[in-house]
Amino acid sequence: MDLGLKGKNAVVCASSQGLGYACALALAQEGCKVWINGRNAEKLALAAEQLRPLSNYEVTSVQAELNTDAGRSTLLAACPEPDIWVNNNAGPPPGQLADWDHTAWMGALESNLLSAALLMRAVIPGMRARRFGRIVNITSAMVKTPHAAMGLSTAARAGLTALSKALAREAVIDNVTINNLLPERFDTPRQEFMAQRMMKESGITRQEARAQIASTLPANRFGDPQEFGAACAFFCASTSGFITGQNLQLDGGAYSGLI
Repeated sequence: MDLGLKGKNAVVCASSQGLGYACALALAQEGCKVWINGRNAEKLALAAEQLRPLSNYEVTSVQAELNTDAGRSTLLAACPEPDIWVNNNAGPPPGQLADWDHTAWMGALESNLLSAALLMRAVIPGMRARRFGRIVNITSAMVKTPHAAMGLSTAARAGLTALSKALAREAVIDNVTINNLLPERFDTPRQEFMAQRMMKESGITRQEARAQIASTLPANRFGDPQEFGAACAFFCASTSGFITGQNLQLDGGAYSGLI
């Protein structure tokens, strides 16, 4: 299926590894010009090196901190006219309400709400003027299935979800869509972090920790990041202009609700 993305300019935030990288890979394979982003220069260079043979265009890497005005400006300047913008950022660590002081709350809101909100503020007007735009926010399954330990992530990303829904209703008239991907348990460095945490807390092996995590999903396995990237590319397709304001669960069947 041709998604109609050849030659489109695609920026993927926090894409030197994990789900961001999977999205950049899928978009590059669909023929997009891709800008990848990260904070770690070494990881970013390696990701770009891996992507370049798979793309018909140069893959541009932009080292920038998304939680600062300067970092966001650097990324926006690297691709002034994006057709596709994928918002992604590292999530806060799990914890308990008693652990989360004002500084922790502000950090979570900066990373998982405000950075994406300010980037959308910057790119949506141009997309609307050019009458094409696809914004995809990588959020979390916790938006629809909150867990107390993930309260920081849930609260910040639920705010982004609400903002995105409101903006989507306005922007779609100009063929600009805004959708969210809600992952759970994909085989990424984030899940390695969770497995290592479980190993320390429960005194179990890595294999046992990974098996326990996977068993929480009906699919009884981790998601493949390429599955996630394919979903992102579909939301970005030129033929997906009638799909906006949606939250797509990618969770191996974990979500038990109807809507």
